[in-house]
Amino acid sequence: MDRLIYTAMTGASHVLQQQAAVSENLANASTPGFRAMLNTFRAVPLVGEGMPTRTFVVDSTSGADFTPGAFQATGRDLDVAVNGAGWLAVQGPDGKEAYTRNGSFQVTPEGVLQTRTGLNVLGDGGPITIPADTEVTFAKDGTISTVPNYGQVTSVVVAGRLKLVNPPPEQLERGDDGLFRLKDGSTAAADANVGVVPGSLEGSNVNTVEALVSMISLARKFDMQMKMLQSADNNARQASQIMNISG
Repeated sequence: MDRLIYTAMTGASHVLQQQAAVSENLANASTPGFRAMLNTFRAVPLVGEGMPTRTFVVDSTSGADFTPGAFQATGRDLDVAVNGAGWLAVQGPDGKEAYTRNGSFQVTPEGVLQTRTGLNVLGDGGPITIPADTEVTFAKDGTISTVPNYGQVTSVVVAGRLKLVNPPPEQLERGDDGLFRLKDGSTAAADANVGVVPGSLEGSNVNTVEALVSMISLARKFDMQMKMLQSADNNARQASQIMNISG
C-alpha cells in the first residue's frame, strides 16, 4: 500500500513541475530567439537497508531544443538575427559572459548597446559604445558602423563588432535567467564563421500546438495519479473496517 502512495505522490509532484516547464515554453512562444525546454521523466528507486524498493518518478530537464526558429524581417536598424548556428555574447546580470539568440537591441542614453532586457551586448573588447546622434548599421559579420545624423556625411566610423560564438550545444546549459552559459564556467572564443542577418529577428522555436497537447496530456497524468491516491485511501479505509469487524 505504501508503495502505491509514494509512487503516486512523486508522480503527481513531478507532473506539476513538468507542467511548469511547458507553461514557460508557451509563455515564451513569441520571445525572439527562445529555445524550448525539453523535459523527461525517469525512474529512481529508493535505496536503503535491504533491497531497493519504491521506485520514484523524477522530472529532469534533459536540455534545450536547438532547432532554429523562423526569421522575421523587422526593418529595424537595431535588430539582428544569428544566421545559422551560433550565439550573441552578452553580459549577464552577474557580470559574466552569457549567450543568447535574441538580437533585439537598444542604445541607452549613455550610448551603450544593450538588449531589450537591459543586458550589455559584448564585442571583441567588451561592451560596445555607440556615438551619440548617429545611425547604426550592422554588417553580416557583426561589424557595427555608424554615420552622423547631421551635417554632411564624410566618413563611416566603426564602433565595434559583435562577439559571435559557436560552442558545441552539449557544452551549453540554460540558467534561471534564460541565458546560456558554458557548463565549465569558461567563456567561448569568437567564431569568425558566425554571421548575422541585419533588420531581422529569429522567432521562438516553441511549437505551440505541441505544447498545448502536452499540457492536456500532463493534466490527465496528474488526474490519474490523484485517482491512485484516492484508491489507496479507500483501500485503507476498507481494510480498517474489516479489522474492526474481526475484532
